[in-house]
Amino acid sequence: MPTIEEMKQAAIAAIEERKEEIIGVARTILQNPETGFTEQKTSRLVQQKFGEMGIPFQGGLAITGVKGMVQGKAGPGPTVAVFGELDSLRVLEHPFHDDVTGAAHACGHHCQVANMMGAMVGVMAPGVIDHLSGRIAPIAVPAEEFIEVERRMRLRDEGKIEFMGGKQEFIKLGVFDDVDMAMISHTSSEQFKLGIGGTSNGHVVKFVQFTGRGAHAGGAPHMGLNALNAAMIALSAINANRETFRDQDTVRVHGILTRGGDAVSAVPSNVTLEWRVRSGNLDALVGNSGKVDRCFRAGALAVGAQLSITNIPGYLPMRNNAIMQELYTRNARELVGEDAVLVRPATHNGGGSTDMGDLAQIMPLIHPYCGGATGTGHGADYVIKDYDTAVIAAAKAMAMTVIDLLADGAQKAREVKATDRPPMTREQYLKFQRERAEVVRFDGANG
Repeated sequence: MPTIEEMKQAAIAAIEERKEEIIGVARTILQNPETGFTEQKTSRLVQQKFGEMGIPFQGGLAITGVKGMVQGKAGPGPTVAVFGELDSLRVLEHPFHDDVTGAAHACGHHCQVANMMGAMVGVMAPGVIDHLSGRIAPIAVPAEEFIEVERRMRLRDEGKIEFMGGKQEFIKLGVFDDVDMAMISHTSSEQFKLGIGGTSNGHVVKFVQFTGRGAHAGGAPHMGLNALNAAMIALSAINANRETFRDQDTVRVHGILTRGGDAVSAVPSNVTLEWRVRSGNLDALVGNSGKVDRCFRAGALAVGAQLSITNIPGYLPMRNNAIMQELYTRNARELVGEDAVLVRPATHNGGGSTDMGDLAQIMPLIHPYCGGATGTGHGADYVIKDYDTAVIAAAKAMAMTVIDLLADGAQKAREVKATDRPPMTREQYLKFQRERAEVVRFDGANG
């Protein structure tokens, strides 16, 4: 029987041998960006690759998701999932945007799908899979980027989804019920090759609608009721509250105006916004969400508009499992050198959010990062310059960590499963999120 180190070297060699093919997956997805729950081309590509690799899979999960399952040949044991995210953002100025939809991979998810595939190439190598206990589940998840809220609300109204984040919906559907732990590698433009650690913000998403009364903006503005003015007053009220946000809560409040009126000659009667409230802990998140709702009511009250706030359960804060993080860190340092690996303290919060935080509430996982990008995340200049790091190094590090977990009768995976204490059960998670979902209505004309 080979040693763990020999299995890792076999996995690395298998990934290196198919390096161009693996990177080709990322480049293909880059050229075909699709936003959440519309990732049909990307989903078909994943299914095609799973088929070529001999991975049994189920498609059509939460519209576009794909779940594979590979059995280790050394006996039963826990199941380790390796994720890739299917979706893109919308960044119309990005050099690789879609001319019709504006979709663009300005966050590197095209590399995630490829490094997931690469990790599977490594663990499925003959000298590796024969000696692993348990199972490996490659899973392509839709809709991590929480955008296009109004369209997703229509999907919810049509009964196609309940939750608007991919992993949230997968939790509801039971896709992870037979998964014990998970990992994903996300690209970064920071100055390291591989990194791990830290946490993330939770967030609440708001779809806000101010309804006024239309009128001729020149001939009879007094006959109208300006919904855009209500929105502007609300945003000023939010800004007036920023000094009350505590630094230790990592608060971020931001959004976009999605409809500001229909014609410049008409008083705006229907104004909509997509807004987001982020905080580093759940108590602050609930409190700050209520504070922002109060500001929206203030805008409606000032001009006498009608207000509807649809509060949508967003993501929860991340946590990395300590045992899995230590295994990954050791492998990363072996691959790229200690100086090229960043390990953040558990308290470090970069301010963003991820639905890996939702999954972290119910199971152990890690969310490492891989370098290779340049530019600003979610910006028009965010592109991958070094696919060897963003795809190949990330794939190798994950494959090596899966081997650590599932070799020797899956002793390490069993230890992780036995010692991790998730904050919630699946049922508690669903109850918590459903309690966050509400529609707040306010009539500004009646105070």
